[in-house]
Amino acid sequence: MPVDVMAELLEALNQNEQAGMKPMKRPGIAALVLVASLVPASAAGPDGKVAACDEPKMLMAIGKRFAHADKHLLKRGLAISVITGVHQHRFHKSREGSPIARRYCGATAHMNDGRKRTLFYLIEDGMGFAGYGDHVEFCINGLDPLRAYGGHCRVLR
Repeated sequence: MPVDVMAELLEALNQNEQAGMKPMKRPGIAALVLVASLVPASAAGPDGKVAACDEPKMLMAIGKRFAHADKHLLKRGLAISVITGVHQHRFHKSREGSPIARRYCGATAHMNDGRKRTLFYLIEDGMGFAGYGDHVEFCINGLDPLRAYGGHCRVLR
């Protein structure tokens, strides 16, 4: 696993603890980091632009953002323990009329309550902060009470 990704994760955990947020369960983070370290740490997918579905930085972003969403919206005490079965559903290349390349992915999110839930996510090329880097949007089936991504995460499938 790239050192900068690990340092980023540890820094985020420390900032959350200093801000008075409950720390995420260390075993859950350790499992997520373990899985992320087992996948290739390539900076880009096969097209040379959009991050691959199994990119550790994207998987960690999903775990971190879900923890934030649970704390502020769901309030169920849930966390993603580990992500398995990562696969690509489809890939849309950038082209005239649609300049943003998108990779649609799926996986299984193993939650800290013992349940396995279907995870859908989308990685967009160049849509990170200020157009730098890739951006990930995700939905865990059954945990989208506002239906931001349609029923059963339809938008990200």
